[in-house]
Parts: sequence; structure tokens; C-alpha cells
Amino acid sequence: MAWAGWGAGPAGAGSAGGPSRAFLWALAAVGAAIAAALWKDGRASGALFSAAAAAYFALRASGVLGPRKDDE
Repeated sequence: MAWAGWGAGPAGAGSAGGPSRAFLWALAAVGAAIAAALWKDGRASGALFSAAAAAYFALRASGVLGPRKDDE
């Protein structure tokens, strides 16, 4: 199947069901680590942005946001 680009209907991004829960948890962990490193460096605005991203990915991974997924 040829790549149709992002958001190009049924053949576009997310046609395979979206990211796995493990991938979303990994993104949440990396986002939290980056937020901690930025906070330690005194870069509060970047740390808060990264913390918000980590929270978003954790909510997606837990099924609170987005489509609910069965345990994989």
C-alpha cells in the first residue's frame, strides 16, 4: 500500500489503530524525564510544557482520552 500522507482518509495516519499503549507509556516516561531535567536546569516553561505532554500521553495510554483500547 502506498503512503497516502497524514490524515488522508482510511489509508492515512491512524489507519492501523493508532499508537500502542506501550508506546504511549514510553512517551509519557520520556516526557516526564525531560520535564525533570529541564526543571533542574531552571527552565520552568519548557519543563511545564514537557510535563503537560507527559500527562497527555499518560492519559491516552490509560484510556481516559481518545479511543479505549483493550489490553495489548
